Amino acid sequence: MKKDNSFGLGLALLRICASALMMTHGFGKLQMLLNGGEIEFADPVGVGAKTSLILAVIGEFIAPIFVIIGFKTRWAALPTIITMMVAAFVIHGSDPLAKKEMALLYLVIFTTIALTGPGKFSIDGALGKKSPYA
Repeated sequence: MKKDNSFGLGLALLRICASALMMTHGFGKLQMLLNGGEIEFADPVGVGAKTSLILAVIGEFIAPIFVIIGFKTRWAALPTIITMMVAAFVIHGSDPLAKKEMALLYLVIFTTIALTGPGKFSIDGALGKKSPYA
């Protein structure tokens, strides 16, 4: 059976667009971290404000870079998944759906990326990583 490129293109579009949009949320946090001043950031899991900020930067800015290029994609999606779980169920846990909707959408998208892999238009795909959609 001949495979066309539509699966690979679809997975590339999903991971690149979702990651680029996620990075817009993480960029301000990265700037806050690099600013060097006193950090005022939520500490939803009790690890300290600075550590929480570092974890948010990893999940919202650093990990999406790896997802965009498709390198170690399934693993790279995990920090974003965890960050969105904390955002949806801890930070916005008691808020109405409208407040947690964005975090839930990102959670579903990055979970899908973790489950499917990056597809053939990625570094992982070029390195011959096995994926049913490569």
